[in-house]
Amino acid sequence: MKTLPVDAVCPCQSGKAYGQCCRPFHRGDADAPTAEALMRSRYTAFVAGDVDYLLRTWHPETRPATLELDPGLAWTGLEILRTVRGGEADRAGTVEFRASYREDGQDRAQQEKSTFVREDGRWVYRDALSQS
Repeated sequence: MKTLPVDAVCPCQSGKAYGQCCRPFHRGDADAPTAEALMRSRYTAFVAGDVDYLLRTWHPETRPATLELDPGLAWTGLEILRTVRGGEADRAGTVEFRASYREDGQDRAQQEKSTFVREDGRWVYRDALSQS
């Protein structure tokens, strides 16, 4: 796992420092208040290689038993395209995003529409419709 500096700009592209953005979620000090915040924190977990956080925030019905991240993939950017529901008072929400990455010297992107639900009062990733 890669250590992200607390004072660096958060990889989720919120504009906040990592220590004030996704780090409290990764450390378990707080839960993401919205589906979009969880989506951003999961993207940052991919950047950092934080498999434990990814599994912890995955719905138990769709979560794999194990997860191996591709070490040859470097995540380079996140763009939130659309958010439907997923607010602090909602029980479900959808976040459509484009995540950029570099693999084998090539710049690529994955576009996805992810669904999130509240499970025991906290947001978890349910599943996705890949669009790339």
